[in-house]
Amino acid sequence: MQPKLLLATNNLGKLREYRSLLQGIPFELTLPTELGIKIKVEETGKTYEENARLKAVTLAKESGMLSLADDSGLEVDVLNGEPGIMSARYAGKDVSDRERVNYLLSRLKNIPEEKRTAHFRCVIAIVKPEGQVEFCSGECHGFITFEPHGERGFGYDPVFYFPELGMTMAELPPDMKNGISHRSRAAQKARLVLQKLAEKGY
Repeated sequence: MQPKLLLATNNLGKLREYRSLLQGIPFELTLPTELGIKIKVEETGKTYEENARLKAVTLAKESGMLSLADDSGLEVDVLNGEPGIMSARYAGKDVSDRERVNYLLSRLKNIPEEKRTAHFRCVIAIVKPEGQVEFCSGECHGFITFEPHGERGFGYDPVFYFPELGMTMAELPPDMKNGISHRSRAAQKARLVLQKLAEKGY
């Protein structure tokens, strides 16, 4: 039986994505709810690293298990890196993805195409039960479109455009997205870290 790796989320969509991204690792991914853990960790950090560490450390302490958490965001150059770590709360609390996208587009209303450069960034924290942390990060670069395109993905995916592919993140087939997304690039590095931890008996 494989040892378990606790994923610091209760989002089933993220679980599916990580199961695909980390396919073949010698751990079974599990969620806090599957273990009866109901802690909600507030993301009070000022960086992706701080937020990812906070979530993973809290769950590692609570469960006594190897834990993985991530934090990610969209950074738009002409907006000085906004929304950044506030990506999920950019248009306020408890708003839909569509409302966040519309708010971002309103901030870029008069910005020409060539100045709409942006990148997604993801930081993964892997925390051992005794508290040591390893970070893995990944980025992908593109442009913000003038209107949403595509039905796949979530968040800002419908307005994040890859000019070399001629598609937004929300138009990419899942296997293609999992090859180039910021989360997949961070996960590729995390895979190597997890492989080493498995060899050490975690």
